[in-house]
Amino acid sequence: MTTEEQKSTIVNVDVSTPKVEVEVKVKKKKLTDRACKSIYNKARHAGIQASKKCKPTPMIVGTPTTPFGNDIDTSKTMYYVEGGVCGFAWIEIRPARGKFVQWLKKNDIGGIGYYGGWQISVFIGTQSLERNEAYARAFAQVLRDNGIESARMNSRID
Repeated sequence: MTTEEQKSTIVNVDVSTPKVEVEVKVKKKKLTDRACKSIYNKARHAGIQASKKCKPTPMIVGTPTTPFGNDIDTSKTMYYVEGGVCGFAWIEIRPARGKFVQWLKKNDIGGIGYYGGWQISVFIGTQSLERNEAYARAFAQVLRDNGIESARMNSRID
């Protein structure tokens, strides 16, 4: 529950023969600055743990035997890349509304996404796409678990 809006629910109550509809107002839990900070810290922690547990598929980079070839000329220098494919990941919250996004803005965390919404980039000191994705996926899951339903992970190969 991320906003102060009220949710209306129609409940059917059987009072003898005629059915009576009763509207029940349910107040959503107010999200405070302290709660936003706690959610953010939990999300960061989950992201860091997920990236540490991630075991990326390594890759070997070398020169092909023919232009545009799919094989490696083993007589030339080859490089083993333990972190696998290079790339970036980020968390998107769309639309960029609600108390949590306001808190992020106030604390200079993230920025406007390329296609709109609010974007939090992953900066964990690696170019590994898989590790960055693991962080972003876990971060977004914590946000969703705490009522920020629109949080999603996104990434691209570099």
